[in-house]
Amino acid sequence: MLQNDSLTGSGVLSKENITNDYRLACESRQVSLLGRKDTMGGRSKFGIFGDGKEVAQIALARTFRPGDFRSGYYRDQTIEASLGNLTWQEFFAQMYAHADLAHEPSTGGRSMNGHFSTRWLDEDGQWLDQTKLFNSVCDISSTAGQIPRAVGLAYASKLYRENKDLQYLTQFSNHGNEIVFATIGDASTSQGMFWEAMNAAGVLQIPMLVSVWDDGYGISVPIEYQTTKGSISKALAGLQRNEDEPGIEIFTVHGWDYPALLETYQKAAKICREEQVPVLVHVTEMTQPQGHSTSGSHERYKSKPRLKWETEHDCNLRFRDWILKNGYATDEELEQIEAEAKDTASTSRNQAWQAYRVELDKEYLETIQLLQNAGKESNFSHELSNVVLELSKTYLPVRRDMISSIRKALRILGKENNPFKITLQEYLRKNLEENKERFNSHLYSETAESPLNVQAIDPVFSEDSPTVDGREVIRSYFNALFEREPRVVAIGEDIGMIGDVNQGFAGLQEKYGELRITDTGIRETTIVGQGIGMAMRGLRPIVEIQYFDYIYYALSTLTDDLASLRYRTAGGQKAPLIVRTRGHRLEGIWHSGSPMGTMLSSLRGMHVIVPRNFTQAAGFYNTLLKGDDPALIVEPLNSYRQKEVLPDNVGEICIPLGQPEIIREGNDLTIVTYGSMCRIVMEAASQLQSSGIDVEVIDVQTLLPFDINSSIVESIKKTSRVIFADEDMPGSASAYMMQQVVEKQNAYRWLDSPPVTISAKDHRPPYGSDGDYFSKPNMDDIFEAVYKIMREADPDRYPELF
Repeated sequence: MLQNDSLTGSGVLSKENITNDYRLACESRQVSLLGRKDTMGGRSKFGIFGDGKEVAQIALARTFRPGDFRSGYYRDQTIEASLGNLTWQEFFAQMYAHADLAHEPSTGGRSMNGHFSTRWLDEDGQWLDQTKLFNSVCDISSTAGQIPRAVGLAYASKLYRENKDLQYLTQFSNHGNEIVFATIGDASTSQGMFWEAMNAAGVLQIPMLVSVWDDGYGISVPIEYQTTKGSISKALAGLQRNEDEPGIEIFTVHGWDYPALLETYQKAAKICREEQVPVLVHVTEMTQPQGHSTSGSHERYKSKPRLKWETEHDCNLRFRDWILKNGYATDEELEQIEAEAKDTASTSRNQAWQAYRVELDKEYLETIQLLQNAGKESNFSHELSNVVLELSKTYLPVRRDMISSIRKALRILGKENNPFKITLQEYLRKNLEENKERFNSHLYSETAESPLNVQAIDPVFSEDSPTVDGREVIRSYFNALFEREPRVVAIGEDIGMIGDVNQGFAGLQEKYGELRITDTGIRETTIVGQGIGMAMRGLRPIVEIQYFDYIYYALSTLTDDLASLRYRTAGGQKAPLIVRTRGHRLEGIWHSGSPMGTMLSSLRGMHVIVPRNFTQAAGFYNTLLKGDDPALIVEPLNSYRQKEVLPDNVGEICIPLGQPEIIREGNDLTIVTYGSMCRIVMEAASQLQSSGIDVEVIDVQTLLPFDINSSIVESIKKTSRVIFADEDMPGSASAYMMQQVVEKQNAYRWLDSPPVTISAKDHRPPYGSDGDYFSKPNMDDIFEAVYKIMREADPDRYPELF
């Protein structure tokens, strides 16, 4: 009866298990079919589904244990349903963007369908016990973007297994025996992220099991355009381990072969879990019955023979044939299962739709009533009737339509003294506040653990406090940190043996070991991914991008995954990773280190910290480590050898986020700056003093958040003039600071002169001291910009310089 003897007697192929698996495969197919109809019928905006992947995903789920992780692909609906993480009603709720965690717990309606997540945090933002969960990291749409973090999730298992000092963290690991199941579509393996991650996994020897769902296409592009040799398993054969060399284990299996899939995943998971070896399972000959997504039809680019082949090799059809051939069920029994699967899918869809519409329909009726009431008492009744008519004709109205109608009505009413105008205004304010919670909350931590709640601890100096290089300050800090906090791990290029390129970790690897301070290859994307995964599992990693300019290699992972994680899960997941880098003032196109505008636009959801020296840096590291948000810290590159007094309490200093510091008081003009520019501005301020100009200098310290108490405007009230000085490109961070102060803090009301920005030239600085001088703001530029403003106000007192 059995086609695979190795499974005989294992209990895996009992009739009950087989028919239950078939039932799930049928249900998953039916929700995919109904999901496409819902999108085409206007109930949802978009649909992408896991049809054709059902049987392989069931086989994978069979090997999944509590505490394991899925870092997956937006077609993994069958895995999630098999694990009990997803009900089909929740599946449809996500399609409808139901912004209610009770109905759509993965993302609260914030992600399109197929983006699943396990809620790791309770209502207070505290970690739940991950060892009792089937953990799914919230999916992202960016192809291959789920793979870098998988490296970190699996690396955390290695650390929990090998570092005895972490064994007290029992809610995050069962002695490191977890597998990370990463899944990816075959076409997405063409991305560099995938190749970098597979290489890193092979080097690290971590329990990462990667499944490649291979249906032969990437949307319309066939596999021969995607992959060398037309096979990712063949292309990766050089990474295959052997008796003499570690590497990865590689399996191939057909996606329609139920018993072979079960056997393959049992073997793969056993090797991965017990031997801590990365594994690739290449699942071939899969199909995609409905094409890539609801955005188009695959009949446009697949030949008739290919479409015929896909019909014949549909995994559910082949599974059905196998069940009948081996006598596990009759045709009548399978027909009953199929009929019940249709009913289950249809019922789940109807329940999800009803739950989604009930509140919207209530708000719709309330809106119509309010508008009609206002019209009865208005001279503009005709115009308001048109607003009601337009809303009533809207197909499946959503909150956008209702709120927009109320706003339009208020514009029509204008200054009219209408008794229902106040009611409309109150209803609008109430709804805007409610929708702010639905759609704009949880960008940063809103818990008691937010770093914004950390109290300041000032540095303490004594007569015995030595004056040392800045690098000694930060090294002393890291030494104190690693001494007291076993959860802290640092990884990066050259961070270990030589103690980083600027000696901030000098001698610390020898003291604390390679498991805690670890050198990596040159692979910025997976350095960040490695940190994300560790942070998701209760560790407190600090990962290093050696120079700030090289952060672009990792930017997609930072912005698509890390920065948006808490937001896109509506507060359900977090990864408090600290990304450490160094920038500013080193000469050269690729080492100038000032792309702040890019960070400000890309990293909302992370804090961006720009200390001017290393005492400040130490204080910010401590604050962040007491909080639960991710952050980027840009250390001042030209300050490692500048002298600072080493605080006696360097390991305890905490500097609050979002609170600028006045580092020089003055009365004539305010200069707002940060980081390495502080030193240059301070030098210019000293020289300006000799010309009778008294400048106040403010170090903003953190760009995200920026001046949360609106303190900078108080300086401008005193000086009436302001310059925003920065090394970034024109219109980037300097313009951001000006917008925050002049617009948001209403500083324009106090200005006697136009606000000025000082930034770099429109290009990166060429190499050499001259290249730096003529490309980036220098002391002379600052002096002359201030002088020009003062001369405009009082030309007699300040004669023209040149």
